[in-house]
Amino acid sequence: MLLHDSHTTVDQLKNIMAQFVAERSWQRFHNAKNLSMSLAIEAGELMEHFQWLTTDETVCGSGFDIKSVGEELADVVCYALSLANALEIDLSSTIGAKMEKNRQKYPAAADS
Repeated sequence: MLLHDSHTTVDQLKNIMAQFVAERSWQRFHNAKNLSMSLAIEAGELMEHFQWLTTDETVCGSGFDIKSVGEELADVVCYALSLANALEIDLSSTIGAKMEKNRQKYPAAADS
């Protein structure tokens, strides 16, 4: 499956995850509790790649394998998409509303 950020929509990604889950009859396991826990577990696995690195090492991209990091990040995103599917959350509108809330809470500096 060849996907690229520049032309793949969130809806397409959610559908890919829904199809993957349906093909395996995993819907009964895909509830908010299980998916949120899986999301946290995968986030922990992502953090392991950077656990003992200095900030300088992470900034210059040394000390970790970018392919492995990308795979862990994909796991995090896949569980987030599945959680959105399970709870029927429209991620785009939810992100838009959250960013507006963040803009109000953290206004940009006038001189930036």
